[in-house]
Amino acid sequence: MDENAVLGPVDPQIGQFPAASILEAVRRKDVNRLQDETLILADLADKALRQVEATLRSVLEARFDPEKARLLADTFSRGYWTHDFPFTVERLQEMGLPVSTELPPAVHQLMELYPQPAQRRPSVQFVPLPYDGERRALTEQESERK
Repeated sequence: MDENAVLGPVDPQIGQFPAASILEAVRRKDVNRLQDETLILADLADKALRQVEATLRSVLEARFDPEKARLLADTFSRGYWTHDFPFTVERLQEMGLPVSTELPPAVHQLMELYPQPAQRRPSVQFVPLPYDGERRALTEQESERK
């Protein structure tokens, strides 16, 4: 890993919301006061969290004992940090990951062949699910076309 590089969590996002935050919101309210759509999103969020955690665990078990793999998978996937939280080389090493900053010169030479343009907008784009009003407008437009 380059000494200036960072990694981020791999916590799943459902539409425009972190899966862990959807579940936390549902935990805080009486289920009888929630809309069906919220309950469906919570179901998807729960599945997404379990799937990502299991996938990470299976990858990490190739290098770590099962308990360490479970702990790391939980740490990176369960939404303890915001989705854009930077894990530096030092932090990853403190977590017990065998991270090295000694990259072969060929890696930097290869990266120089692909310069990145300066961007004035975020490199990650979130596409939210349509809001109820937008959904109704889309449905009306489709009806008019028929």
